[in-house]
Amino acid sequence: MSFIEKNIDGVVYMTSPNIETTHAFTTRIGGVSTDIYATMNLGLNLTDDHEHVKENYRIICRTLGITEDSIVFSNQIHGANVRLVTREDCGALYEGSEHESDALITCDEGVALTVFVGDCVPILLHDPVRRAVGAIHAGWRGTAKDISGATVRKMVTEFDCSPADIRAAIGPSISKCCYETDRDVAAAMKDQLQEDADTCVTYRNKKYMVDLKESNRLQLHRAGVNEIMISDECTFCLSEKYWSHRITKGRRGSQAGIIIIN
Repeated sequence: MSFIEKNIDGVVYMTSPNIETTHAFTTRIGGVSTDIYATMNLGLNLTDDHEHVKENYRIICRTLGITEDSIVFSNQIHGANVRLVTREDCGALYEGSEHESDALITCDEGVALTVFVGDCVPILLHDPVRRAVGAIHAGWRGTAKDISGATVRKMVTEFDCSPADIRAAIGPSISKCCYETDRDVAAAMKDQLQEDADTCVTYRNKKYMVDLKESNRLQLHRAGVNEIMISDECTFCLSEKYWSHRITKGRRGSQAGIIIIN
């Protein structure tokens, strides 16, 4: 099975068949933002018109059947901190967040965990047995710190999840075909992945090509997660559909990974 593209009234987003609760990997299609942010920009800390961003949230929430008050996010710092979220954290979408973390988990209904990406890897987790979910923003720094494994272990500690019950969806992001890096990134991946590094890091034209999707799949598998789906879409290759930090040289909006317990 592969990821499913949905188009509801012009709002395009992706879902994963193995996640059985409301979720989405958004695209840049279906919003009202203009210029470099056209059209579905969900980035809150950019220079996009604030009213456009608010309308984009109204649109995506209406499309998914959730409310703006349910959205919870953190300031992403490319680390490996995992934040436990409760219903009390809801209702502050446009107030910003004082929390710094790149992964969120909850077992409370009505909490829409949200992470933002623009080439980095969005990962959504769902344990249908313990009724718990997680959302991860995995850049290369977070991946080098095993953020995926850390999130699974936090779900085990906080919610008594069994890793074998957790289902993971690794969303659209820059793929190995386009993620060209220098030695420092490759070295960090090799330190983390050890004997599996050769499957994720190759050398081409004096540059290192790194597969962040596969790196996170390996980390999830090491943490005990067996059911993992990976999007085959590359945000760099498909920059008309997705925000790509590299294509735009940072002049871009953000898409999001969103998941909520039904």
